[in-house]
Amino acid sequence: MINTIDAATLKKIFLSGANNLSNNKEYINELNVFPVPDGDTGTNMTLTIMSAAGEVNNLKDMSIAGLAKAISGGSLRGARGNSGVILSQLFRGFCKDISDKEVLYVLDIASAFSRAVDTAYKAVMKPKEGTILTVARGIADKASECADNDMDLLPFAEAVLAYGEEVLEKTPDLLPVLKEAGVVDSGGQGLIEVLRGAVMALNGEFVDTVSGGQVAPKIKPAFREIDFSGSSNDSISTADIKFAYCTEFIIILDKPLPDKEVDSFKEYLLSIGDSLVCVADDELVKVHVHTNHPGLAFEKALTYGALTNMKIDNMKEEHSERISLADERNKAKEQEESFKKIKLELSQKKGTNDVSDDKKTEETDVRKKYGFVAVAVGDGIEKLLTEIGIDHIISGGQTMNPSTDDILSAVEAVNADNVFVFPNNKNIILAANQASNICKDKNIVVIPTTSIPQSISAMIEFDENGEVDTNKEVMAGVISSVKTGEVTYAVRDTIFDGREIHKGNIMGIDDSGISAVGQNINDTTINMIGNMIDDDSSLITVYYGADIKYEEAQILKENLEAKYTDMDIDLHDGGQPIYYYIVSVE
Repeated sequence: MINTIDAATLKKIFLSGANNLSNNKEYINELNVFPVPDGDTGTNMTLTIMSAAGEVNNLKDMSIAGLAKAISGGSLRGARGNSGVILSQLFRGFCKDISDKEVLYVLDIASAFSRAVDTAYKAVMKPKEGTILTVARGIADKASECADNDMDLLPFAEAVLAYGEEVLEKTPDLLPVLKEAGVVDSGGQGLIEVLRGAVMALNGEFVDTVSGGQVAPKIKPAFREIDFSGSSNDSISTADIKFAYCTEFIIILDKPLPDKEVDSFKEYLLSIGDSLVCVADDELVKVHVHTNHPGLAFEKALTYGALTNMKIDNMKEEHSERISLADERNKAKEQEESFKKIKLELSQKKGTNDVSDDKKTEETDVRKKYGFVAVAVGDGIEKLLTEIGIDHIISGGQTMNPSTDDILSAVEAVNADNVFVFPNNKNIILAANQASNICKDKNIVVIPTTSIPQSISAMIEFDENGEVDTNKEVMAGVISSVKTGEVTYAVRDTIFDGREIHKGNIMGIDDSGISAVGQNINDTTINMIGNMIDDDSSLITVYYGADIKYEEAQILKENLEAKYTDMDIDLHDGGQPIYYYIVSVE
């Protein structure tokens, strides 16, 4: 009977727990309550723990202290999403408590569990029960009870796991939204999978990662019912399109790829296509390529890891439906006018004129007082944010939450003493706050924006001559007055807030939750906006996504103008994926 854990055993049980979480990530993703195409709790937790696992595997100092540093630091910098940040904080507290030990006894483990829970609860401003925190606290309480009863190590671990599973099963009783959806908390399930893998290794059953398995892609509905009139320019030839399929995907790497291997992969993709964009880090590879053989690209990618966020568009088919060149020019003109309008509002607020490109170039190397980083995705949205003064944009958002390290890297790229960060998603705020706590050489100021429109309004209110705290207060204050709505599709059948939702339904989600459900994108958007407007509303801003044609967006704008004659309606080409429309009402 083994009653202590040394460094070698700790490494083994940690990696087994990490592998077990990774093997179950898609199941955990499916437990997400919201039926939107962003079920990413399992993915976020997996990427977080695998960042720590990479540090552990590269560790040369095989001691409890060395392992504690690797697990804590790796998970902290690799944390993605709220679930990933909370998991990293659990590891941080646990590791801090064991870092001065040579071996771990049951009492040490129980103490570390308690400190882990205290650390995680402190990291969350408004902790909710029925979540991963509840499960973690149950585990810690049971560990203390078993340690007091002087249990042997393996029975102790099995008893703690069994009680954690009991607490997990009770999470729907604590969160009505879980009970309504008929699921347990996804973050709590992830934590149990980590603990289960660790206990299995302790019992001599080390969990390996399941290799070669394909991550289930987030599928779009088979059709979209859109009512609009207008003719496409069928006379434009598709003969010049050499590669028919626009293919996009993300590889969740089994292990980091050396630069030579990344270059080899790029060469292969260019041998079967063009228009390649391939960005790699230690955990992920993001790919965009035009090819006639998407399957070949997928097969090659699967040799490096699992695939997610796969998307294939037939460009020849889409080309025959594109709007006329005249409409494209109108679209571009309208976009420029929209940019000018926001920039004018910004410059009027600041009392300044636009700085010329030459002037900007001259000042790039000058250390500024203020800099800005925002998380965003979509060509139009990124361009708009750049136009109004954002220095660095982190590509990401709902379906791919950037890690703490991604945010730190972006801040490092901005030559300023004080860097304001706009997470633009509620699931990224904790990672941004964590980056703020880690960064030592710059002052990171997190403005807790949950949407792109909020960050735009915050930037308009920014005073470059004001003090940091004053700007923070003003910008944080203005975002509360910006109502935001997003229109997307349901990825599964569910019941939410008493509303029956079916896979493929169009959903309008505003600050209060799912406020409109329908079959038609524009109709659902109008219904959602109707729920957002009150007597004080004067401006509706609409950002249309990559899956919406200019004609469709124009019809929506005309319908809104006819319905709300006393309000201004602004339309922007956002180019964002997943969300057909992002809307703000002010």
